[in-house]
Amino acid sequence: MEDRTGDAVNWLLSSAEPAVRLLAQRDLLGEGDVHTDEVLDGPMVRTLLSGQCRDGGFGVHPYRKWTGAHWRLVSLVELGIPAGEPRALRAAHTVLDWLTGREHRSSVVTVDELALPRLPGGERSRGLLPARARSRPPGGAAGRLARAVAWPDGGWNCDVRAHGPRSSFPESLAPAWGLFEYWQATGESDARAAAFRTAELFLEHRLFRSLRTGEVIRRDWLALHYPPYWHYDILQALLVLSRMRLTGDPRCSDALAVLERRRRPDGRWQAGAYWWKPPGTQRGTVEVVDWGRSTPNEMITLNALRILRIGSA
Repeated sequence: MEDRTGDAVNWLLSSAEPAVRLLAQRDLLGEGDVHTDEVLDGPMVRTLLSGQCRDGGFGVHPYRKWTGAHWRLVSLVELGIPAGEPRALRAAHTVLDWLTGREHRSSVVTVDELALPRLPGGERSRGLLPARARSRPPGGAAGRLARAVAWPDGGWNCDVRAHGPRSSFPESLAPAWGLFEYWQATGESDARAAAFRTAELFLEHRLFRSLRTGEVIRRDWLALHYPPYWHYDILQALLVLSRMRLTGDPRCSDALAVLERRRRPDGRWQAGAYWWKPPGTQRGTVEVVDWGRSTPNEMITLNALRILRIGSA
């Protein structure tokens, strides 16, 4: 197949969303910085920030799928919203108030209340079950999460009914990513160690294969999505591992090959499935913005090219 990477990059550079153009310039061409006020003028960014209430929220529970402040913030960060943007900070405080509030903390499940597996030495895993870890201000929560080893394989699981030696891929990827970013921001070595310990979980499975049989664990992990939210797929796993500079590990080769096979003849990528419904849909998990259901998809193409660029560096 003819290499159409240049065409795909030029397509991203012509995007109507300033964030996509700037991210492509920075991450694919090594030019400039995306964290500028120009990002705030983008139609998606403006829509994600619209309807904000005086308390920083958006009139629904902070974790409401997909219109709550939590999910809007994730999208805004991925679009490169400038650090310190007042509206984003107000939304973040709303999320933190919920996480650290009495009602949320009262629902915390501790490992003493769960029939968790024992570690190789026979001892029970320490601390809280991290995916439902007791909420603290950012540093405390991250530190507790980094020090906890709630599953023998280094991952996490928030299912109180879970049993056996294996953790949940969807519930392990986000903590690994968060701890890695926290280490980069603070230099906290425990956070780095925990993030890379969890990365090893994905690598030993070649991101999607059974350790016992080598077969695909779940076929939907091979479909490409955007946004991924808390779901797991190889695109999001490769993106996180690329940010950790781990996609050069030979154990990523199977997932990278799948990603290459998903590429269209025009050099771009499209979604294989969706976790969201378009704005205006009457029922279900309705999004704030339309991320694009027609082919190809800008954010999936951007992330795929980021991964391949870093993996070949």
